[in-house]
Amino acid sequence: MKTLVLMAALAGFAAPVAADDIFGTWKTIADDNGNSGHIDVSACGAKICGVLVNSFDKDGKAFKSVNQGRKLIWDMENKGGGNYGGGKVYSPDRDKTYSGKLVLNGNRLDVKGCVLAICRSGGSWQRVK
Repeated sequence: MKTLVLMAALAGFAAPVAADDIFGTWKTIADDNGNSGHIDVSACGAKICGVLVNSFDKDGKAFKSVNQGRKLIWDMENKGGGNYGGGKVYSPDRDKTYSGKLVLNGNRLDVKGCVLAICRSGGSWQRVK
C-alpha cells in the first residue's frame, strides 16, 4: 500500500499541466508593423507558454518571420476564472518583454503586458483552433 501511495505521489510531481481551456492556436491582432501571427499555447512543464507558429503581413499573406518558433508567452499560470499571470509576454515589434496577464473569455484571449508602471495592451486574440 505504501508503495502505491508513493508511486501516485511521484507521478503527480512528474505530470505536466492538465489540459487547459487556453490551450490551442490563437490569432494575434496586427502589431505596429501591421503583422499578425498564430500563437500555439500549450503546457511547458508545469507552466503555460505560447510559440509563434505562423506569421502574416498586413495583407494577410503568410511569410517566414525571424521570430517563428520563438516563445512569445512563457511561465504563465492559471489563476482561475479565466485569468492567467505570473509569466512573461514578448512583443517582437517593440523587442520588449513584459510581465504578462491573459484573460480568457470563450474564443477570445485578452493580452496585456507591463514593464514597471507602463502597460501595453496586446489586444484581443481570436481562437483559430
